[in-house]
Amino acid sequence: MSKKILIISQHFYPEIGSAGNRMKNIYSMLQNSDLAVNILTTDPTYPVRNLYSDKSFWDDEELNVDTENIHRVSVRNKKYSRSIMNRLYYYIEITLKMIWFILRSKKNYDMVFATSPPIFIGIVGLIAKIRFRSKFILDIRDLWPESLKGVNVFNFPPIIYLFKQVEGMLYKSSDKILINSKGFYNYIESISPNFKRKIVYIPNSAKSEEVFPVNLSSGRDFKVIYAGNIGLAQNDKLLIDLAKELNKKHIKMTIIGYGLKRKGLLEDIKKEGLTNVHVVPPLTRNECFKLISQHQVGIVTLVNSDVFKTVLPGKIVDYMTCGVPIVASVSGFSKEIINREKVGYVSETNVTGMIDFIDYLYRNPEKRYEQGMNGQRYVREHFLWEDNINILIDTINEVFNEKSLSKVGRYE
Repeated sequence: MSKKILIISQHFYPEIGSAGNRMKNIYSMLQNSDLAVNILTTDPTYPVRNLYSDKSFWDDEELNVDTENIHRVSVRNKKYSRSIMNRLYYYIEITLKMIWFILRSKKNYDMVFATSPPIFIGIVGLIAKIRFRSKFILDIRDLWPESLKGVNVFNFPPIIYLFKQVEGMLYKSSDKILINSKGFYNYIESISPNFKRKIVYIPNSAKSEEVFPVNLSSGRDFKVIYAGNIGLAQNDKLLIDLAKELNKKHIKMTIIGYGLKRKGLLEDIKKEGLTNVHVVPPLTRNECFKLISQHQVGIVTLVNSDVFKTVLPGKIVDYMTCGVPIVASVSGFSKEIINREKVGYVSETNVTGMIDFIDYLYRNPEKRYEQGMNGQRYVREHFLWEDNINILIDTINEVFNEKSLSKVGRYE
């Protein structure tokens, strides 16, 4: 009989963004294995609920009709908010409704797979583990609550302390800890060396069909792009300063943006009279990749904070998938990947340095081609879901085998 797995995730198809795409691929590919998989998620609300009234985002008919295995809880909140209290209410509402679903469930599961952030989903996963007496895999896509401190949005010591205690409890209660960035290793191990044996690296990835041919165009077609979240971690001030300098050089910039700071960025673009900037509303993943591939440089910015030295933003993987060289203001693990694999250039929080690198790529199309090819090579070797899902399946089987072995006294 197939093992039964319950995935618990706030984000899922058809939501845009790295989290939704990660969980869509994990769910769909596990379904195609010999595992029986259900998912508990929400109605799509990120970045705003109204976006999903557009049927083009519901482009996977197999998932559209899968009402037996996909369970969604409704959320009253209309959209994300910068207000901490509003966001907290949003998380608590989701948490309570998911817990209620779990307590009322007539099904039993052999394994619970919960993905965080927010940390509340990890709590739901732990409750589900207890309720079903199952194994527990915890998927960590970002360090929470460290990321809250990193963006200076919420740094109330007693609450941060409480969240850190919950974080440690979740790591301790899990059978395996998945991470999407190798930068998380040292942080998790610093909480307890015992967690090291649990950690498995499965990065955000692409499908092989999404790897676009590298675009080698002349200088007159040169355009740069920023694609993805414009939130508290993305350094929107640096992004607008970069757009101003590009405007002076008559270089076009496209922004496919969403998130808390999108509105403010639009206002700044209008205020500065930046006619070189074209802002595009959120697109489906396929549409986004097609547009990215028509550009010659992909921009990445992050706030200068220690916690963001551990992350690998999804847009870095996306740019490499599309064969687009990267010019970034990042540090830590992201910087290491970009420099080591020769897929672009990094200038930490330095607009002048970023402009110099963009100008160099403008004048050297052969270097753009080389870096684009390097990116796609690295994606094929390390960032394909067709390969990385096997790591997850092996991890799941390992956990089940450990459970079986423990029954006969081999793990005491």
